[in-house]
Amino acid sequence: MLPLNIEVIDSLWLGISVAIAYLIGSVPFGLIFTRFAGLGDIRAIGSGNTGATNVLRTGNWKIAIFTLLCDMLKGLLVMLVFSVYGQTLEIIAGFFAFVGHIFPVWLGFKGGKGVATYLGVLSWTAWPYAVIFGLVWFITVVITRYSSFSALVATITVAVFAFLSLSTTISGIIILMSIIVVLKHHTNIQRLCRGTENKIGEKLNKVNFKFMEK
Repeated sequence: MLPLNIEVIDSLWLGISVAIAYLIGSVPFGLIFTRFAGLGDIRAIGSGNTGATNVLRTGNWKIAIFTLLCDMLKGLLVMLVFSVYGQTLEIIAGFFAFVGHIFPVWLGFKGGKGVATYLGVLSWTAWPYAVIFGLVWFITVVITRYSSFSALVATITVAVFAFLSLSTTISGIIILMSIIVVLKHHTNIQRLCRGTENKIGEKLNKVNFKFMEK
């Protein structure tokens, strides 16, 4: 996929790709899967977003993993489809799938925090960086047990590697997405600073019990 060549893009195709990618990115898999499983509205618990981490708070890890994979596929498949129209259109489509996941039109622009779709875009654009993300996240979570902190460390690490080694256009998109992911974790950062952020597995049963009572 590297280096990225910039092509002249027809404005019509650009608009079509942005719209399709955004709408696909907006599909709230976490909300859909939890409702089909009889778990109610995922937005009623935890952070209130529709991502895999919040789905895990229901206590159903299988649905959480399925949500993670499907949210990753949003970015990966959108880029795969639009890759036939050139690399520029491909990376733009991936970015707007990522934006759609975070700001879904179907849910009043309140979706997930973008990590899974970010990973999907990385997997197609520069797969070694998706591997780096996964390794850094895993090592950090083993040490700290903070999922949010691990995601932040992994995201920043990928942004630094992209800045140092990728072409200007690709690194710019990855860094922009990384900044958005970090900003979307602002409440987690505040809780981490206060020492009130939950660790993985902490209070899971209590949250799940309250959720199922609603």
